[in-house]
Amino acid sequence: MSQNTLAPDNTAAGGGLNPTENRFTRWLGHILADLGKNGIFIALIAVVALFAVLTNGILLRPQNLSNLVVQNGYILVLAIGMVMIIIAGHIDLSVGSVAAFIGAVSGVFAVQMGMPWWLSITLSLLIGALVGAWQGFWVAYVGIPAFIVTLAGMLIFRGLALVVLGNANIGSFPTEYRALGNGFLSGIFGESDPDLFTLLIGAVAIVALVVQQWRTRAGRQKYSQDVEPLVWFVAKLALIALVIGWFTWALASYKGIPVTLIVLAVLVLVYGVVMNRTVFGRHIYAIGGNRHAAELSGIKTRRADFWLFVNMGVLAALAGLIFTARLNLAGPKAGDGFELEAISAAFIGGAAVQGGVGTIGGAIIGGLIIGVLNNGMSIMGIGIEWQQAVKGLVLLLAVAFDVYNKRRSGN
Repeated sequence: MSQNTLAPDNTAAGGGLNPTENRFTRWLGHILADLGKNGIFIALIAVVALFAVLTNGILLRPQNLSNLVVQNGYILVLAIGMVMIIIAGHIDLSVGSVAAFIGAVSGVFAVQMGMPWWLSITLSLLIGALVGAWQGFWVAYVGIPAFIVTLAGMLIFRGLALVVLGNANIGSFPTEYRALGNGFLSGIFGESDPDLFTLLIGAVAIVALVVQQWRTRAGRQKYSQDVEPLVWFVAKLALIALVIGWFTWALASYKGIPVTLIVLAVLVLVYGVVMNRTVFGRHIYAIGGNRHAAELSGIKTRRADFWLFVNMGVLAALAGLIFTARLNLAGPKAGDGFELEAISAAFIGGAAVQGGVGTIGGAIIGGLIIGVLNNGMSIMGIGIEWQQAVKGLVLLLAVAFDVYNKRRSGN
């Protein structure tokens, strides 16, 4: 039999992988790709596990977990706005000063002028929006780089905060105002230990997650898209559900759900929808990916930039209110270093230096990593100087990893 006759049989029998090997290779590819996409979540688990061991379990105690949320709530709020700014190719150095300024203004409203707590909070958020509009105007319509505008804003609003405060502290705030930073939602179904309402919220969150993920998978299968192996899909859902359940039990065993966590959950859901399911969100990614191409495609880049900074002003104001409520004090030193923490959270969470890449969830996880580092090293008695050095190293490694990935992919 001739060689030409044997060639087709050779290819069919041994030239490729058999169906089992093909399936295994495809599944392995899915798992590796999934691990790559969720590397930041795995990093968070690894950091938590490390400090749980180094602190002899103190890190995972219910009270400490609750404090971890409350102590880092304002940074996570800032990280949501900051990652959107970075995705669009900008940066905002003024958020710490704006938070201090709004905290001082709210102190004047709520304490010195005796306004109702809800009115002082509302007016403070509106002033935050005006601050964002001021900076957005210079960036979007005058064309001054955001780095310069917000660097000037950092100085301007820090100075205005000192003017409003008169270099003194303002306190104490109404009870309802303080609940924004120190309040807990519990006892809705009566006093119990653990709190039944908190456990119910956790159960609802788990069910909602499972339903959403299952519907997404079913939708992909309906349109004949490749999906991950069912075993891996179920294993991931089980792990996430276990983490949510354990965290909920810890909160229920202490004081219940922090009000700060409720605010964060609402913001994550809203901004997740904005960035993933709205035209505005797609425009932000397009602008960061290639501004010139976005303009040629008809995207109003100036308008998008303007509203991005308005949004950042509102979130900076909210962060200032949460921080002020937590301390029950508006002081001259409020907001110091907030901008660095927020920027670090965004980059550690996977945002690209050049823009166009980043997620709300990634920024939240990045902020949690910073929070766990701060909390764990404080429990261990490590000095602030070494804490700063470790956080700087983590930021550098995160950005280096991003640069390495881009070079490897040829971008």
